[in-house]
Amino acid sequence: MITPPYLQKGDTVAFLSTARKNITDNLKPAIDLLHSWGLEVKIGSTIGLDINQLAGTDEQRAADFQQQLDNPNIKAIWCVRGGYGTVRMVDLIDYTQFKQHPKWIVGFSDVTVLHEHLNTMGYKSIHGTMPISIPRATPEAIATLKASLFGEPLSYTLPPDPKNRFGTATGEIVGGNLSIVYSLIGSPSAFDCKDKILFIEDLDEYLYHIDRMMMNLKRNGCIENLKGIVIGAMSGMKDNDIPWGKNALEIIEDITKTYKIPIIFNFPAGHIRDNRSLIMGSTVNMEVNTTGSTLSFQP
Repeated sequence: MITPPYLQKGDTVAFLSTARKNITDNLKPAIDLLHSWGLEVKIGSTIGLDINQLAGTDEQRAADFQQQLDNPNIKAIWCVRGGYGTVRMVDLIDYTQFKQHPKWIVGFSDVTVLHEHLNTMGYKSIHGTMPISIPRATPEAIATLKASLFGEPLSYTLPPDPKNRFGTATGEIVGGNLSIVYSLIGSPSAFDCKDKILFIEDLDEYLYHIDRMMMNLKRNGCIENLKGIVIGAMSGMKDNDIPWGKNALEIIEDITKTYKIPIIFNFPAGHIRDNRSLIMGSTVNMEVNTTGSTLSFQP
């Protein structure tokens, strides 16, 4: 996997939206944060566009992304928010210049589309908090984003969780938002599960939807080919009038119970304040035992 150049003071980061519109969200805290790191900010043309739910038409969002992707002065693209819509413009992008001069693409949630697509092309990207979340992000979420962008060591040590599955594994970390991972299966943007460590998180889903998506990963052979799984936050889950009978973590625990691979539950990443960064496409060392779990990223 190709690692884009890490940032240095004086570099410029572009803010744009590949999905939902950004009309009223305050970007100043995120801009001030990057300035405090010695970085400059360029605001993309999609910020302020309003086409129903989206930040402009598919063509407008693709054009903004393309412009920042091709601009040699832009060293990273930080998507301001998620929602839905990235999948509608991902195939409109020409990655020729990006392949010659790769740069970091940063975000999570709907930005999982880009993480997966870049993974199939052989490039790393950063799953991390986004500009609209900076005012409520934890210090750890912000610190790990900076570490990821500037090439500082990235490693996590977590307390034990009763659902954790013990074991060790080394492999390339892939994934992101479970709903997006599920929706991309069978498309040109879908990653290969073989020997990977899968990270998943989700928000605002019905519990039976979580079961449906996990069963799909099981039935298409993805889970059986993995070396390990990291489960992030499953936030704001919903149930029907007739209860499903298990919460999201119990659903995942049940569907993965026959696989002898290490699993970390309740990893601090996803739609939560403590959304710590993951460098997707990196090789990670994973260890889960009675004392807790570790996830360390190789350079």
